[in-house]
Order: sequence, then C-alpha cells, then structure tokens
Amino acid sequence: MQVPLFNQAGQEISQIELRDDIFGIAPNKPVMHQALVRQNANARQGNHQTKTRGMVRGGGKKPWKQKGTGRARQGSTRAPHWKGGGVVFGPHPRSYEQRMPKKMRHLALKSALAAKAQENQIVVVDEIKLDDVKTAAMRRILSNLKAEPTALLLLHEANEPLTRAAHNLENVKTLRASYLNVRDLLGYEKVIMSQAALSAVETFFDAGNGGK
Repeated sequence: MQVPLFNQAGQEISQIELRDDIFGIAPNKPVMHQALVRQNANARQGNHQTKTRGMVRGGGKKPWKQKGTGRARQGSTRAPHWKGGGVVFGPHPRSYEQRMPKKMRHLALKSALAAKAQENQIVVVDEIKLDDVKTAAMRRILSNLKAEPTALLLLHEANEPLTRAAHNLENVKTLRASYLNVRDLLGYEKVIMSQAALSAVETFFDAGNGGK
C-alpha cells in the first residue's frame, strides 16, 4: 500500500510503502472489540469494597425482645434492611483480568492499523525535530500535517522534548511504538508516525511472529 511521505512542514516529499501483511489486511472487528474490552478490563483496579453485616460496627445487642412487643422480630440493627446495616451482594476486591492469546492480540493491533490506513488516517513523516521545546512549535507541526481533531503521535523511542512539547496539547498523545495498543489507536482520529516509528512497528510484529 502506497501512502504519501511528508516532512514536518506538511509537504509531500515522496511515497512510502506500507506492508500489506500489516496495513492491508481486512480489519477483524470482533477481535478488535475483544481486545478493547480486555484492555479496559485489565486497567480496572478492582479495589472496590462494601461491608457485609459481619463487617459493620455495632449491632451486637438484640434491638428488642423476641416476643410481646407487637413488632417483627429482629436480631441485629446491622441487618441489611436497617439503616447503617451491611450491604447484600455488594462489590468486593477482585481481579478483572482477561486473557487473550498473543496471535489474537497481534491480529487486533493489525486490524486497528489497517482500519486507520484504509481510511487515510495514518500520516507518515520523514522525521519530527524541534529546535525549541515549545508547545506552539508542536502545534504548528501538527497543524501542517492536518492532525485534527485528535492525534496519536507515535515515537520510535523515548523522546522527552517531543513529549514535553505535546503534553499541554488537548486531544494529542505521544506514545512509543513498543507500547502500541488498540485503545489508543481507536481513540484518536489521526495517527502520526515517523519513518523510524513505522520501522519499529514492523519490527515489533516480526519479533513476535505477528507478521507470519
């Protein structure tokens, strides 16, 4: 698949080939959905807690005697139907982790990349460099590349100046190619990547046998 190669001024300088085994496949929507649900589930802390009647303080004394009052018999003021009582079937700490085979995870990533590429939402840049670590400078570059309304900036390695320059831009996120994930790919309109980041993405799939 041929796509334009831009410089950071937004000028097309040549064409670049995207690998068909990654960017040219038919997107598998069910697998993408499963991967997204898994990622959201694994991000949950699962530390919510409610107290049962055995955990609530007090309630040791019987409210009134068993018989002769004309009222319903009660054993504790910490029963669930009492104000201040325990909670029935409430949440308790647990893990929400979901497992997914590596081949399916790779297929989900490829499907998300292919969907972006086929909708012309992937922008490849020869390189991105900043003379000054300024938010305004990064905003100009993204404007030149028509990276709107939201943009995911893929980096081939950690780049503190670029990350700092983009940090204060609303709806822009920087991400290392090795941390590529379905949620970020689907959550941003445009994906901006340098040639080095593109190579890192391809190497990632080759290293994990994702390209076979």
